[in-house]
Amino acid sequence: MLSRRWARRRLAVVAMSAALLTSAAGVGAPLSMAAPDKPSTGSSDGPAPAEPTTAPADEPSIERIEPITDRRLRVFVKSPAMSRTVQVQVLLPRDQSRSRPTVYMLDGRSAEADSNNWIELGHADRFYEDKDVNVVFTVGGPASFYTDWQRPDPVLGTNLWETFLTKELPPLIDAEFQGNGRNAIMGVSMGAEAAMMLAFRRPDLYRAVAAHSGCFSTGTDMGQAQARAVVATYQGEPDNMFGDESHPDWLAHDVLLNAAALRGKAIYLSVGSGLPGKYDVPGKPDLVSTIGFGGPLEAATNACTRRLVDRFTALGMPVTANFRATGTHSWPYWGDELAASWPTVYPALR
Repeated sequence: MLSRRWARRRLAVVAMSAALLTSAAGVGAPLSMAAPDKPSTGSSDGPAPAEPTTAPADEPSIERIEPITDRRLRVFVKSPAMSRTVQVQVLLPRDQSRSRPTVYMLDGRSAEADSNNWIELGHADRFYEDKDVNVVFTVGGPASFYTDWQRPDPVLGTNLWETFLTKELPPLIDAEFQGNGRNAIMGVSMGAEAAMMLAFRRPDLYRAVAAHSGCFSTGTDMGQAQARAVVATYQGEPDNMFGDESHPDWLAHDVLLNAAALRGKAIYLSVGSGLPGKYDVPGKPDLVSTIGFGGPLEAATNACTRRLVDRFTALGMPVTANFRATGTHSWPYWGDELAASWPTVYPALR
């Protein structure tokens, strides 16, 4: 029985990896490097080089702060967990005279080495310009799922993101930027699954969670295959994340299995259908790849999201879900979800 289950899991991993490889190859660029004309799906670009590690600091601390604008800052944090200095970007509100909540924004699979696609492609800096919150954007972490890996990876480096994001970083942000301890977390694509993982694994830390176009079940054969494919197509070794196919860490990070831990939080989920929508129009330079790759990918995450909504419903837990009738796996739609999710997220932070 165990050997049959192992065979099914292995077949699912191979099939999912092949599908992602074929889809990504179809957009005309190798997976080993990002191409400037590739669609910004949050899941299709190549990885940045792994950050070099250094001698770990004794305690987490802010090493330096560099302004980008008068309210957007690069904040460099010495992280004992990550064995290096990790950059995040912080957007401050107009009124900085009083303490305020903090929203943490997780990137998709194609996380860049020096910015966050929520800013560059989702224009989150514009949306939050008049909001009374601190906003913290992750920088880097492609194909990491913003989780704690069991081992460093030769390609993707040291990934102890859960420890960094939930234990090391929040006290520093609150102390430096007048955070009041009320937090929300939001993610897209890979970051959507990561946001939900972090929220149920640290339920004391977040009052609200929003997840856009994600999958949420690392404990099933197909869910594990999806996560493994994300790592593998970025040349990482999936076993370095949660171990081999039978390791209990895959179940320990499964959002569906642990959904009850999110009880009492404001939850917002969104996803398109995969059908071309208002942003998938003739004249877009990446239209063919966005529809050909981003369409099926969004249809798959639609099924994932429906399963999670059904799980919350079975548990009697309220959830706000936006199932768009159209829309591909692409940033213009996720940018719109900032405004759509705000009425669910912000009241929980007051």
